[in-house]
Amino acid sequence: MSTPTAPLHRQLGLTDDELADIERLLGRGPTELELAMYAVMWSEHCSYKSSKVHLRRFPTEAPWVLVGPGEGAGVIDVGDGLAVAIRIESHNHPSAVEPYQGAATGVGGIIRDVFSMGARPIALMDPLRFGPLDDARTRYLFEGVVSGISGYGNAVGVPTVGGEVVFDDCYRDNPLVNVFCLGLLPKERLVLARAEGEGNLAVLLGSSTGRDGIGGASVLASAGFEEGSEAKRPSVQVGDPFEEKRLIEACLRCSTRASRSACRTWARPGCRARRRRPRRTRARAWTSTSRASRVASRA
Repeated sequence: MSTPTAPLHRQLGLTDDELADIERLLGRGPTELELAMYAVMWSEHCSYKSSKVHLRRFPTEAPWVLVGPGEGAGVIDVGDGLAVAIRIESHNHPSAVEPYQGAATGVGGIIRDVFSMGARPIALMDPLRFGPLDDARTRYLFEGVVSGISGYGNAVGVPTVGGEVVFDDCYRDNPLVNVFCLGLLPKERLVLARAEGEGNLAVLLGSSTGRDGIGGASVLASAGFEEGSEAKRPSVQVGDPFEEKRLIEACLRCSTRASRSACRTWARPGCRARRRRPRRTRARAWTSTSRASRVASRA
């Protein structure tokens, strides 16, 4: 476990070998900002650095595949002018540290990936793995994860239609919390992450910011389940399903009016603003989100 006295790159979740790679690529030592950027983008959550070798073994091309790897979600043509957007992702480390918010934000993140493609999220599923229930910590994790999934899904208005749970001793210290989301869209409403042309209006939408979630990709998601992980609890983001519901409707309205040329969810890399007056900033965040939605819909 990295400590506050550890080198900065270790505090950010980078290994000594990765630091050497960064210095080789840059031809010099990185600044603190560059180091933080590399830590996020080279994290397990964002780069799939340990799993991409296995993911490459799956087929990704077929006549019915409209969008493969590289976008927020995969999209498949299902006929009659309709397509489905599909995304599955794990939230293991956040859920092991703070089970309710870890699982809840796993649901929120996977919904974002789907509606950013122009699809309306219509269903959630959750395959879960835990240790034996005779262990007190496992019961704590199980109850928190299930509550987080149901609480966020109910509030945002996307039903959990199925799932599975397995209890085995091999998951005692390493619970697996997977989240799947399915979305439906007309094929012509498909939106990708890359915009083209000049004069496009860029609009940043989201909930109010705070200290929660900082380092979620680098410090938390790529870390192990060693003793003392509870100290990383502030790195778990606090979800806001009500704001995300507004975000869903705003983005889909823009897609319907053909005013959105591209959309990308920032997810873990995120955007953090310093909040000096929590109550007033919260109000401004809601107002600015609404105003940005109206501007985007007219663009």
